[in-house]
Amino acid sequence: MKKIIIVGGGAAGMLAAVSASGGGTDVHIYEKNEKLGKKLYITGKGRCNLTNACDDTQTLLDNVISNPRFLYSAFYSFGNHDIIRLLEDNGLKLKTERGLRVFPESDRSSDVIHTLTAVLKKLGVSVHLDSEVSDIIIEDGRARGIRLAGGQEVSSDAVIIATGGISYPSTGSTGDGYRMAGRAGHKITALYPSLVPFVVKEEWCRSLQGLSLKNIGFTLLLDGKKQYEDFGEIMFTHFGITGPVVLSASSYYARFHDKGAVTACIDLKPALSEKQLDERVLRDFSENLNRQLANSVKRLMPASLIPVVLQLSGLSGHEVIRDMTRDERLGFVRTMKRLAMTVEGTRGYNEAVVTHGGINVREVQPDTMGSRKTKGLYFAGEVLDLDALTGGFNLQIAWSTGYAAGRAAREELTENISEKGNGET
Repeated sequence: MKKIIIVGGGAAGMLAAVSASGGGTDVHIYEKNEKLGKKLYITGKGRCNLTNACDDTQTLLDNVISNPRFLYSAFYSFGNHDIIRLLEDNGLKLKTERGLRVFPESDRSSDVIHTLTAVLKKLGVSVHLDSEVSDIIIEDGRARGIRLAGGQEVSSDAVIIATGGISYPSTGSTGDGYRMAGRAGHKITALYPSLVPFVVKEEWCRSLQGLSLKNIGFTLLLDGKKQYEDFGEIMFTHFGITGPVVLSASSYYARFHDKGAVTACIDLKPALSEKQLDERVLRDFSENLNRQLANSVKRLMPASLIPVVLQLSGLSGHEVIRDMTRDERLGFVRTMKRLAMTVEGTRGYNEAVVTHGGINVREVQPDTMGSRKTKGLYFAGEVLDLDALTGGFNLQIAWSTGYAAGRAAREELTENISEKGNGET
């Protein structure tokens, strides 16, 4: 019986174990934590947005930020509807919400983990908890097993590294896989927090702590040139800004943050052009000619935001509407259309949903997740240089790459199928 060891018992590791089982394999998961799926417990604020129910694979690929072409085979071989079917066939009831986000009907991420744990048990997968792996044993160009943190060596015929990245290190994601892959000769691309809040320079942002704005336009600029644009919700914090559009923007930020000045702009009225908004403001002003400006714009924005917009427009708020100049009015309108902030950086890995960067996918076969440098060594999940936008797409990367790695390891060992040819990355 051929033995396959999977290092890491998260989403990618558990799916790798599922697909590696059968055909005479002896599958073992080694997990450093006291339980499987520790990071899964906190995803989606404990609800686990496990995938996205989009209709076609191309939509999955369109939501991948880093190296989407590498995932073509993995997504087509085991896609979003495959993980939905696997979980539902094993008794987990699911539901689809806004943005086609898929959650367990119970809103408990633990139910996803319990379902997968039951599948592993049914398949006869051996799970070793509180078992930290320190290194991969490589002999004659082939992975031959693992070395545990205590020094014990465990032999195997194949090894799959599914240790995650370095986001949420409290869940055990501390970069172990990068170190193991590096010692096996693999290059690790630059690592940055991704899907993470922004730290901004302006003090007025912090003064708005707790304020949420919905249906706003959001743009990220590099030296004045647009790099990213979105529509949705944002929230001000004690350090800057967060919210769905900010987290998505952070996925792109890692690519250019060190190349110039980065500015984030909020459009408070994205459905209106500047001319249309000016006409709207004129109508409101015509009803309040004898009132002060600060008391005449409450229908345009939340009360706590009014002093900020007035200040950034160079206005005091005490101006009487009938005495305002055209330039003053247009300055006010332009500020509402472009509320600008200086992005100084992001929050750290403790708040990052995923890690941007990882094992260079040019050194990994896209259809098998097999190492191009070491036979019998495979990778899956966040440890690879792959990341996506919010909405269940990052977990789908984990499911798909885990499934591909497990299946390939099983097929090579049990059917004597050689590692498949090169594919585009």
